[in-house]
Amino acid sequence: MAFESLTNDKIADLLNCLKKLTNPQSRSKEKEGHEQVNYRVVATDGSNHEFEVYKRQNLREGMEDDFSCGISWVAPNGETLTLKRYNGSSHNHPNKLENISLGYNCHIHIATEKYIKANKKAEEFAEVTDRYNTLEGALHCLVIDCKISGIQTSPDSLNQTKLFE
Repeated sequence: MAFESLTNDKIADLLNCLKKLTNPQSRSKEKEGHEQVNYRVVATDGSNHEFEVYKRQNLREGMEDDFSCGISWVAPNGETLTLKRYNGSSHNHPNKLENISLGYNCHIHIATEKYIKANKKAEEFAEVTDRYNTLEGALHCLVIDCKISGIQTSPDSLNQTKLFE
């Protein structure tokens, strides 16, 4: 399937449809210095859309802010396209088409028609967020934002004062 025909409206429809977890027994696996859990999710609106959700944490010492979780749409032919990805603050993400860098901040990637048409990664555009600062907090935001039921999450406590800042 050519994803070039995806519009921002279609991407929004995929993100906003109600979804539920289908593999609650999913377990984390460690590979190449990361711990990762993969989930399967399906739309509950009769559209038969299928999705993959993952959460991944770098296990190397000092790399606690190197994490990511995301949701991909599984097209009918089996190809996948990342729709949204929630990253930690471990790197300075550049939005190449806008020629700006986000700094070392947590940020949320979202697939856009503009980046697809420019032959970039669909989700290469990102925006800074202060809604989370841990992988669990990022997963909580993803589950809420993408309307997924069946994955237990909890938000980060963002208003706590840090002792040694």
